[in-house]
Amino acid sequence: MKIALTGKGGVGKTTITACLSRYYADKGFNVLAVDADPDANLGLALGMSEEMIDSITPISEMKDLAEERTNAKKGTYGAFFTMNPEVADIPEKFCREFNGVKLLTMGTVDTGGGGCVCPEHVLLKMLTTNLVLYQKDIVIMDMEAGIEHLGRGTASAVDAFIVVVEPGIRSIQTFKRISKLAGDIGVKHVYAIGNKIRKPEDIDFLNERIGAENIFGFLDYSDQISGSDRNNKSPYDIPETREKIAALGEKIEATVKSNK
Repeated sequence: MKIALTGKGGVGKTTITACLSRYYADKGFNVLAVDADPDANLGLALGMSEEMIDSITPISEMKDLAEERTNAKKGTYGAFFTMNPEVADIPEKFCREFNGVKLLTMGTVDTGGGGCVCPEHVLLKMLTTNLVLYQKDIVIMDMEAGIEHLGRGTASAVDAFIVVVEPGIRSIQTFKRISKLAGDIGVKHVYAIGNKIRKPEDIDFLNERIGAENIFGFLDYSDQISGSDRNNKSPYDIPETREKIAALGEKIEATVKSNK
């Protein structure tokens, strides 16, 4: 199963990505979590120490590897690329395992105005497209906030997009744009998770605007989750959060399997 989580900035997609990764790892799945957000924070949400994260080599720093595997150079995106399908070695070489989750980090653009990391995104697309998945293997991608990544078709190989939304018009508009663009790159299944729910009216709002059949479930706003970020703890270790994530994880797994 390959799933990608996205949404507008600040909705909690990285937190939910980390919790789902931990949940599936606890179930015995082989989980590869891909931090495809240039503002990489997935490792911290998984509960890794800063020292552990610093030891991971981001794809954005693998210039030679990106050029070798994609035959692409920075600034040439949109031209024809020769793709080397040998990517199975990448997770083992360049990830760090923690609590059963293998984290592969895309990396960041270090300087303002430095341009997108297009060759590295091509490498990521090749990885998600060609990585051999066995029955109990799961790839979960934490995409950059918003919809810019969809224009590059980075995640065209995923089984489903999951858009994390909060009860607000801007979040709804992002869901609609992602749904349209996802369809343009061949992603047939786009769902939502409602986050930061404070009252029943928030659920009613999202069900009305998105459709209850398109929403996996809802997570309440939590001061404990905010506190876990300040204390560098994984929100998955909060018992109430773990229970709700388990319900979401079961529904996601069943839905993706039924769509195949």
